[in-house]
Amino acid sequence: MSLTCVGLGPGGADDLTLRARAALEEAEVIVGYTTYVNLIRDAFPHKEFVVTGMRGEVERCRLALERAAAGSKVAVVCSGDPGVYGMAGLLLELAPEYPGVQVEVIAGVTAANGGAAVLGAPLMHDWCSISLSDLMTPWEVIERRLVAAAEADFCIALYNPSSHGRSDYLARACDVLLAHRSGNTVCGYVRNIGRTGEEHCLMTLSELRDTQVDMLTCVFIGNSQTRVIDGRMVTPRGYQWEAR
Repeated sequence: MSLTCVGLGPGGADDLTLRARAALEEAEVIVGYTTYVNLIRDAFPHKEFVVTGMRGEVERCRLALERAAAGSKVAVVCSGDPGVYGMAGLLLELAPEYPGVQVEVIAGVTAANGGAAVLGAPLMHDWCSISLSDLMTPWEVIERRLVAAAEADFCIALYNPSSHGRSDYLARACDVLLAHRSGNTVCGYVRNIGRTGEEHCLMTLSELRDTQVDMLTCVFIGNSQTRVIDGRMVTPRGYQWEAR
């Protein structure tokens, strides 16, 4: 009895790795959140899809595990990488309740990597990802992590930077960072990474504070060495080289 947890990459069917595509082709049942399933439905028209809505994560994983325990080949799909704010951890937590079901995690391209490639090379040195969603993490904890990352001069990728109910969270995060970083710190964002309507922009940290973004956006905050080179966001790794 097998179950695979598959990373779709930020763009869905167009971003699948060969291993992820093979797993979905072998699956009899594909389980996922509505938005993510819609990214691949046309590419796998003959599959059975089981779909749940927002905040249906536990139900979604149990449905997948139950189908796998009953003998179906099941794939659970996640946007980006399943181990980065995805379903891999929850599936592995629940799997012991379904003896015999083996969970395989298949990596995908997470939004931080996909968005970084669009902007240039903002994550070339040490970096961290922080989600601004406080659905499962109290804002006080998020703020401590922002302070720690800023003080350590990490490049930062911000996930879930804003929503209808959290329209001011990016501004609040920038206020925290501005207490430890220059307002001229190079920043950028990418929206709809790998999807139709992809857009991106570079700006300073001060400008980012007043920028409107949404849940489909990944925000990048450079470190003290990050700069703009020919319109691309670049954080030097520190390699020694000589101009020729």
